[in-house]
Amino acid sequence: YSDYPDSFLSWNIISSMGSLISIFSLSIMMFIIWEALSNKRKIINMFFLSPSMEWLSTTPPLNHSFNEIPSI
Repeated sequence: YSDYPDSFLSWNIISSMGSLISIFSLSIMMFIIWEALSNKRKIINMFFLSPSMEWLSTTPPLNHSFNEIPSI
């Protein structure tokens, strides 16, 4: 238990509210992660696996991979 001057009461209340918001947010995030891992739903759309050229090449591309700049 710490003793502080009465002039810091408002800052203590603000700090306590911020701590409660952080704990509440963390508990929501942990629930969302748990729910996502436990349901094992199928992926509907994998938008980042497009068949376009930038996803088919290795990352980063090897030196001198292309003779000319590819058109996308």
